[in-house]
Amino acid sequence: MKTSIATVCIAGDLREKLAAIAAAGFDGIEIFEQDFITFDASPEDVGAMVRDHGLEISLFQPFRDFEGLPEPERTRAFDRMERKFDLMQELGTDLVLVCSSVHPKSLGGIDRMAADFAELGTRAAARGLRVGYEALAWGKHVWDHRDAWEVVRRADHPNIGLIVDSFHTLGRKLDPESIRRIPGDKIFFVQLADAPLIEMDLLYWSRHFRNMPGEGDLDVTAFMRAVAATGYDGPISLEVFNDQFRGGSPRAIALDGHRSLVWLMDQVKRAEPGIAIDVPDIPPRITPEGVAFVEFAANETEAEGLRKLLRSLGFRLAGRHIAKQVELWQQGEIRIVLNTEPEGFAHTSHIAHGLNVCDVGLAVDSAAATVERATALGATPFRQPVGPGEMDIPAIRGVGSGLLHFIDQTSDLAGVWKTEFEPVEEPLHDAGLLRIDHIAQTMNYEEMLTWSLFYTSLFDTKKQATVDVVDPGGLVRSQAIESPDGALRVTLNGAETHRTFAGRFIADSFGSSVQHVAFATDDIFATAEALERTGFAALPMPENYYDDLAARLGLDADFVASLQAHNILYDEDAEGAFFQIYSRSFGDGIFFEIIQRKHGYKGYGAPNAPFRVAAQRRMMPQPGMPRR
Repeated sequence: MKTSIATVCIAGDLREKLAAIAAAGFDGIEIFEQDFITFDASPEDVGAMVRDHGLEISLFQPFRDFEGLPEPERTRAFDRMERKFDLMQELGTDLVLVCSSVHPKSLGGIDRMAADFAELGTRAAARGLRVGYEALAWGKHVWDHRDAWEVVRRADHPNIGLIVDSFHTLGRKLDPESIRRIPGDKIFFVQLADAPLIEMDLLYWSRHFRNMPGEGDLDVTAFMRAVAATGYDGPISLEVFNDQFRGGSPRAIALDGHRSLVWLMDQVKRAEPGIAIDVPDIPPRITPEGVAFVEFAANETEAEGLRKLLRSLGFRLAGRHIAKQVELWQQGEIRIVLNTEPEGFAHTSHIAHGLNVCDVGLAVDSAAATVERATALGATPFRQPVGPGEMDIPAIRGVGSGLLHFIDQTSDLAGVWKTEFEPVEEPLHDAGLLRIDHIAQTMNYEEMLTWSLFYTSLFDTKKQATVDVVDPGGLVRSQAIESPDGALRVTLNGAETHRTFAGRFIADSFGSSVQHVAFATDDIFATAEALERTGFAALPMPENYYDDLAARLGLDADFVASLQAHNILYDEDAEGAFFQIYSRSFGDGIFFEIIQRKHGYKGYGAPNAPFRVAAQRRMMPQPGMPRR
């Protein structure tokens, strides 16, 4: 499988772009004319620089407004193309993209356009070059790949072929299945992009809102399945115009792009057997089975405060590590690891972020396969020295420089708690907390696409619709990633400004990721009563919230009074009901949540988020005030 990416997709000058593209693992580039023109080097030097990075120039583009013109514009178009042919040969590429004309003088007429391409094919053949024709979704006469194919078919020249682009097909809501009827050898190149579904002008949508396959709402998999079914075996390339990407890290965007192509083609290969494209064999998307543990890095002073909070939540100290300053706290299926070790990854994480969740362990069907797939998708494996009696648990780098460890039942990894921890007998003060319902990771807004793609490409999960959380300091975008059975739920919260509660967490913790962990109970009222006995201090909610709740949902007065007595937040959807209790914040804005889902409630209490945030902000120390 040959992967390619258009230089327009990422930020930087041409040299920076090539370094990022090569580091991400691409085989080639589509060189955009503007990137070449603005770079101060000869075509020969640019071509050599591309090859020095281990890349090839898969395509030169774009050539605009060629076909269907009257004279003298027609002659001038051929003259322009001859000059581009010169440039292509100097650069060292043999394929140019011609996009369907939007020229105001273009006459159209399928035979006229086909005749133009037949002549162009003869000129290209004389130089050993090829020309690909692409239907722009906003072309004047040709905006459908089927019409572009008919022009190519009637041109009937071996050096003239079709270029198909997922955005132009899917953005126009055209059926990609029609591509299956095109001979694979007449498709010269494939360009891919996804996009969120937005009703707006096609050209503006295309120029500003495209994203990587898997990051948007278009069915790019169906498009690529149709292409692969033709027998096409050429490059698979990205052409993404996105304002956010143009201002982002070239290496991060390039890595996302390569990950998206590996994910996409793995999906295509599984759904469309016998394709000609040589797609690498990697394990299928991993089935997550739940959160195995959450690990905090802390110093001893912070650890003492966290121990007190955990006890008030009904956790007990269940074990101490055989060789390190690491404790295991447990309740139900929930495991909290508290690491105060003065060396190793957790210590480094504490130096960087202060008290933080440095590691999340996930239960999976195969830990080895998880790391293998993650590595194929561009994730960074992690290892640190293993001491006597310790287990080597597979891990990768995750969000915010934290770790993801993987534990399965098919190896001896599930025995880590008995192997590495000496049991501690403590009295039980169980509060009815059963399992981790979800983990909330906070990040800068521009990172959300990266990490949603990370989770959905690695695990058998789907992303939910993005929700806007209104904070007095601005908006926070929230998106849930879920496995089909709910065993793994992760919410990604993107802060657009540091004035929000989430944004301040990012700033104060220097980019730490996990801001809160939600524990599930089957009886929120029994849990609330148990927590009151253990001294838990819930986040206080104002009376106004409960007055509004009663009026908005038409709730019974006694029921609302019970909610208010325990500072329980409440929501309903078409399926069921949702209850929430929050802890007060600790560290740089970390908190716990206790939830109960009834009768299949699907959401995360989004209507309550503004009230929760306002309550948290009221309890935050003012900027410049010392923390106790």
